[in-house]
Amino acid sequence: MRIGLLTEGGYPYVSGDARLWCDRLVRGLEQHEFDIYALSRSERQEDEGWVPLPSQVSRVRTAPLWTAEEDGVGYGRRARRRFAECYGELAAALCEGGVAEASGGPSAAEADRFGSALYGLAELARDEGGLVGALRSEAAVRALERACRAPGGMRTAREARVPDLLTVAAHLERALRPLSLDWYEDDDLGSVDLCHATSGGAAALPGLLARHFCGVPLLVTEYGVRLRTHYLTVTESSPAVRALLTAFHGRLAAEAYGRAAIVTPGNAHARRWQERCGAARDKLRTVYPGMDASRFAEVGESPECVDPHTLVWVGRVEPAKDLVSLLHAFAEIRKEEPKTRLRIVGAPAGSEGLAYLGHCRALAAQLFPDEADGPHAVGDNPVSFEEIGGPELPTLAHAYAAGSVTVLSSVVEGFPISLVEAMFCGRATVSTDVGAVVEVIGGTGLVVPPRNPRALAEACVALLRDTARRERLGAAARARALELFTAEQNITAFHGIYLEIVSRTPMRRVLLDDTGEPLPFAAPAEAHVPGRWTEQSLRVVARGGPGWAAGPPVRATAPTAAKEGAS
Repeated sequence: MRIGLLTEGGYPYVSGDARLWCDRLVRGLEQHEFDIYALSRSERQEDEGWVPLPSQVSRVRTAPLWTAEEDGVGYGRRARRRFAECYGELAAALCEGGVAEASGGPSAAEADRFGSALYGLAELARDEGGLVGALRSEAAVRALERACRAPGGMRTAREARVPDLLTVAAHLERALRPLSLDWYEDDDLGSVDLCHATSGGAAALPGLLARHFCGVPLLVTEYGVRLRTHYLTVTESSPAVRALLTAFHGRLAAEAYGRAAIVTPGNAHARRWQERCGAARDKLRTVYPGMDASRFAEVGESPECVDPHTLVWVGRVEPAKDLVSLLHAFAEIRKEEPKTRLRIVGAPAGSEGLAYLGHCRALAAQLFPDEADGPHAVGDNPVSFEEIGGPELPTLAHAYAAGSVTVLSSVVEGFPISLVEAMFCGRATVSTDVGAVVEVIGGTGLVVPPRNPRALAEACVALLRDTARRERLGAAARARALELFTAEQNITAFHGIYLEIVSRTPMRRVLLDDTGEPLPFAAPAEAHVPGRWTEQSLRVVARGGPGWAAGPPVRATAPTAAKEGAS
């Protein structure tokens, strides 16, 4: 079948979110054909280019979210009236009632009002050739102001001032840029059998429009819930801006969940967020992210470790990882087990991470003065800060192999990738109870409350003193990871979901061969196999349409030449 893969700030770009699992998915499902529709987040991301694409990728279309040139479209009186009505309805849907948490998701009436306004704006953009100028106009700001001042709305919205209204209007213009794209015709997204949005938010918006205009079914996958990300990133805005933008992202998430044929969260933590935002339980299928286990095979199959007295922490250095608590816990561990060492392996995340790394280095120097074995020996700190790629730790596998216990001390975590990597390596783990940690561990490691150095220290000491328990937990952890978190299980799960969605979706068009027999998919699988059948002509007939309405054959587009480093 032919899949329209919808991404935001990720695949096929060299840098970005969900790049690795999207690439593994496309390469693993080589029996299907993929059209990629990618939204980029920055000019730098576009300049870095694409990853090499496999042959099953037939077409790549990109559009920037970070910029939009003035489209130069001049609206007539009727178009301006349509825009004022639709944008006013959208703004009113954001201002009425409370945010999603207040009621466990927007009501049916609120969702219908938001959806009608959203699709009305999309139809206007399609008819007039663009929406960018209108969304940037004074009319948009005035419509937003009227909605905020209307009686019965949120009190916080009524308190919005002119700078707040301008900020919200600018954010809505950026968020609604996909409405102005020319992707929603029969020879673009309308020609695929299924749209797969690899995240919520902006990536799901083209899928919603393809469903609205062409009836293409939509699958939404979220390994990190975009609405949760929004909550964590708008904390410095004014209350009015936070309330309006939260309402917008909540309504958009609810619309995507409601219109999708199936929603696949990456873990129970994401699933709870989706249910809270209105996703129906019968649509939810948990599909764990797939990871490459082969690079950890050698370490995982070797029961011995480099040093049974070493703890290892691996990850990005940032405040959310709470290395401060880990260092205080290690001070307690050293009182019980003086020979223990701690290796912190990871690079800082941005300027904030760099400053946090400096703070942690200073704390380690304060808590653990350099120790020497004798009066003539050089002192050595029991805590080391290292990065992957050096002579001692050339790969991630070597980092996990360096110790007998892997520690995770985060206070905020989504899906703990470093924990799964440690499980692939057969290492016993001590983790804080955040995000999807308990779901991932499943009884194969020790879990303690976050921000509790004493509990973290006690769990680590218990494992350091019990070799048999460490080995038993490590073996169980590796078996669990190989069963649930490999790339193979991820690919198999999505292959079954694709077939399930298409099998229960009414055919939007019927493809006939020269004998009049129907073919099931827009790009039949046999078309990729050399033989006499590849030369047969196909006729496209709309379901229920007359024979004279037959159109030209539906064929895959020529593969896009994607060179590494080309934007």
